[in-house]
Amino acid sequence: MDEFNSRINLLRRVPLTTLRVFEAAGRTESFATASQELGITSSAVSHSIRKLEESIDFTLFERSTREVRLTPKGRLLLEHVQRGLGEMYRGLSLIQADEPPPLRLHTAPSFATQWLLPRLPDFVKKYPHIDLRFSASTDYARFETDDFDLDIVYGEPRQDFCEHVPLAVEQLTPLCCPALAEAIKAPQDLHQHTLIQCDVQMLQWKGWFEANHLLPVHHYSLRFDRSAMAIAAAVNGMGVVLESTLLAERELQEGRLVAPLRSLTHDIQYVGHFLAYPKSRNRKEAAEVFKKWLLDELGVR
Repeated sequence: MDEFNSRINLLRRVPLTTLRVFEAAGRTESFATASQELGITSSAVSHSIRKLEESIDFTLFERSTREVRLTPKGRLLLEHVQRGLGEMYRGLSLIQADEPPPLRLHTAPSFATQWLLPRLPDFVKKYPHIDLRFSASTDYARFETDDFDLDIVYGEPRQDFCEHVPLAVEQLTPLCCPALAEAIKAPQDLHQHTLIQCDVQMLQWKGWFEANHLLPVHHYSLRFDRSAMAIAAAVNGMGVVLESTLLAERELQEGRLVAPLRSLTHDIQYVGHFLAYPKSRNRKEAAEVFKKWLLDELGVR
């Protein structure tokens, strides 16, 4: 309760109008430009900033005869004030909008290409009212800037301010086209073939050989930085790829890839993908709908 009261007292000393003046002055680092933007005088901007500094007992700007510059504490405060004002503006926009806000989904590229996109027509058919905005990259979604609602990431999320759930347990096993599989009858036969490696994969050929008590090869003729490209190379008969049966599910079902050694070796099991979302009490209904659909499709309970 004391902490709550202290926050209220602080906000009373720092009204919203003062924060708007600080945001404009901090963003432009010019009292004159801020005054033109806000429609007030430069002296009014200067007076408002001075009162803010006195109320929080910190210097926010370094002043000289020609310019003003944010102090380190000023830059830190500006970042949070901009985020807070942005949230308020977005909230006002949402309640004024005639249509529900879009669902903004970010995902790892190979998961998008190999698993999600083939199933996306089902989601669109079931939920035609959801405006889905789709983006794929290897970067993590920055929830603090409110660019995305959900993120399907490869590897465990690193952000402290998001929640996440593990997706399906994936199986890593050697895969190749049917024609190449005819010459692979034992694990040792792999040494006679081109082994395709995905360099961004958490678990690679060396780990698979060790898990199966086999001597690993020391050279790979083909290396890719995307699983989708490594899988495509294997489909085209360019070699044997160690890949997730989840990502290669469509190629396996269609017979374009086979697992020639699965009955003779041990698959590597691991959780490769996670669904991440911001910590918020008011997540969009569309985000909850997509989350449930995704987990149902993957058989995650």
